[in-house]
Amino acid sequence: MTEVFSTEAAVPTASGSRYLQQLCKHWAHNLTVEFTPEHGTVVFPKDARGADHPGDALVTMDARGDALDVRIDATSPEQRDGLKGAVARHLDRFAFREAPLPFDWRDL
Repeated sequence: MTEVFSTEAAVPTASGSRYLQQLCKHWAHNLTVEFTPEHGTVVFPKDARGADHPGDALVTMDARGDALDVRIDATSPEQRDGLKGAVARHLDRFAFREAPLPFDWRDL
């Protein structure tokens, strides 16, 4: 069984559902994505961008009225930390009116 390295952030925004959907549609072009207006998951392959992680990573997003909850479940600390940056950069791109959004990542 592969070890899991997780982190979570509650990103304060009233537009969490919109950002979740934009982000999922953006990543659906080349990743495995499932989403509703309130919940989305994105699978990042272990070999994405030439990497060689032990397994695939999963990013889960849940929109609430005042925040977007983001969770990353990765198979290495490097994969987790890389995805923290990727998620923050992409969300800030869609939330340009609010950017930079505060990410209070809490490693689990």
